Amino acid sequence: MGMTENLLSTGQWLVTAVLFLLVLVQAARSVDWRGFSRDNALQHSFFGAAVALGFLWQMRAGISPGLAIHIFGMTVITLMLGWALAVFSGLLALVITVITGREPATMFAANGLITVMVPALVSHGIMLWERRRNFSNFFAYIFFCGFFGAGLAVMAAGTVMCLLLWTSGAYEFEDLVNEYIRYLPLFMLPEGFVNGTIVTGLMVFHPDRLTTLDQSRYR
Repeated sequence: MGMTENLLSTGQWLVTAVLFLLVLVQAARSVDWRGFSRDNALQHSFFGAAVALGFLWQMRAGISPGLAIHIFGMTVITLMLGWALAVFSGLLALVITVITGREPATMFAANGLITVMVPALVSHGIMLWERRRNFSNFFAYIFFCGFFGAGLAVMAAGTVMCLLLWTSGAYEFEDLVNEYIRYLPLFMLPEGFVNGTIVTGLMVFHPDRLTTLDQSRYR
């Protein structure tokens, strides 16, 4: 989805920067940094996810500025690392896109909020909902947290992006509907499939990599 320069007003740029910093501070406070420094497997997942996302986000489609389409992948990262570490891993991936010239450094906060933080928080919320429902079948975790959660995450990110572009005056609402919003349900399908498939594979072969998975709940 990448925000390019001159798409947001100065006020919106400041608001997104403040929200970005608030979420970042909360994420930093939520991470068990001592545990992270001692867990080599978690470190490998963290940096591996960042590199994988950094390269995945190089592949995108779209004609109009700010309306690029690409697979996010933040849902599976959130289920693997927890939302706080997923935010830092996603931001590290975003640094890669800035270095390669795919995103402008001046829009790092806006892109971080839309591409990383919103999907991570939505995925975390779906995971908490599934946990509170206390489903006993592991397919509930795969379907709700993986497939369904990823679809909702990309829908939420797309909605936030469109609201920013509309209120900034960069696009008329009709243009956003014609160029992006009406295709949003189609974007949700591949996002859900990719994330859900990876979550399924991890759950079968490497369930220990999913830190949000409580295996004792399922039978």
